[in-house]
Amino acid sequence: MGPSSSAPGFALYQSPYTPDGQWFRQPLESLHCRPPARLLPWLVHPGSLTAALKHLSRNRFHVQVLHQRWHQPTLEERRELGLRDRQLALVREVLLYGGETPWVYARSVLPEYCLRGPSRYLRNLDNRPLGELLFSEPGIRRGPILLNRQHRNPRCDLAELADEDERAWGRRSTFWLRNRPLLVAETFLKAFQPDFAPLTGPGEAGDGEQS
Repeated sequence: MGPSSSAPGFALYQSPYTPDGQWFRQPLESLHCRPPARLLPWLVHPGSLTAALKHLSRNRFHVQVLHQRWHQPTLEERRELGLRDRQLALVREVLLYGGETPWVYARSVLPEYCLRGPSRYLRNLDNRPLGELLFSEPGIRRGPILLNRQHRNPRCDLAELADEDERAWGRRSTFWLRNRPLLVAETFLKAFQPDFAPLTGPGEAGDGEQS
């Protein structure tokens, strides 16, 4: 599928969450409210979220693809990536599951220039974890982790998220793949109630979508 492709029914899709205003860098003193204590280590975790979720779920982890299309990112995303107003990107939205329960909603924005040459395989991920694939790439770099409250989109009618709260905590990072930026954001859902902080293994730089 190329940047100009489209499909019937495309306009009907609605993202389940949108950010509330500005993204905040660490430390968190500037936030008007703080995340729950048990969630905070996961929000600021610099390592592989995929690996951490697999560990927490005892390897009962899987990905459900909600949406993957070429279209125009939001204005704020375009500014963050330095994209022109009419420039398209591959936008991928997924749910990350622990067992049979959705734990994380993730949105990744991959400009077309990130998906050329050796990285072209990222155009066709299916239900493979983007984070794991990114961190098999040599020289991947991650920018600062930014935090924000996420607002539930009332127009999204996904049955899997029907009982979610109106607000949720999320995070976002810019990654550089072969010196080209892409965005990865994750929103932690109501059922995600971890008993412990994520483990960071030696050499982990952190991954993105973690899907």
